[in-house]
This record gives sequence, structure tokens and C-alpha cells, in this order.
Amino acid sequence: MPMTNPPIINVRRAVIFAGIFFLILLVIEFNTRLEEFNRLSAQRETVKLQATEAAQTQTALQTQVAYAGSDPAVEEWARTEGHYVLEGDQPVVPLGQPGSEPVVVPTATPIPTPLPNWQIWWKLFFEN
Repeated sequence: MPMTNPPIINVRRAVIFAGIFFLILLVIEFNTRLEEFNRLSAQRETVKLQATEAAQTQTALQTQVAYAGSDPAVEEWARTEGHYVLEGDQPVVPLGQPGSEPVVVPTATPIPTPLPNWQIWWKLFFEN
């Protein structure tokens, strides 16, 4: 058998394959960074929305605090919940008709819930 020469590595092909391999790695890295950018952009929008909601809540609460300390709020509370009257007001106290009985509102009796059979037997045998 005649001796054949080992295949000669073509330098030009090796450089082309190395370049293609490098470009593939570059595209993969770019894709990874692009996905990370998209994820962080979505997260930024979520945080912006939460910050806006928090600022609106803070503004609403500050408005409520300012109103609660104002004279109209105190007067409203005094007349509705505090049952205070101003000078010159004539408080009205509703009275029933003479000889009539006060209206009694019946309270609803709760309906007992039946116990399952196993709980009835358990209480029968193991509890006093």
C-alpha cells in the first residue's frame, strides 16, 4: 500500500469556521442580553405603576388628614356622631304616642347545625 499524505488542514477554512463559530456565540450573547433588557423593562414599568399608586394613595390620605383637622369636619362629626347641638338649635327627641307600647324588634334565633354522626358517637363515649 502506498503511503498517503495526511490531510492538510486548510487554514482558510479553519479561519472561516472559527469566524462563524465566533459570530454564533456573539448572536447567542446578544439574544441573552436582549431578553434581560426586556425583562428589566417590564419590571421597571411595574415598579413605575406601583410608585404612581403609592403617590396617589399618599395624596388621598394627606387630603383626608387635612379635612379631618378642619372645622367643617369637626362640626360634621359633632352633629352626626357626637350628638352635639349649637346654641339656638332646638334638639328634637322623638317620643312615642301616649298609651302605645314601644316597638319590639324580635331577634332571630340561631339555627343549630347538626353534628355528623361520628362526632355524636365520639362525644357519647369519650367525653363527660
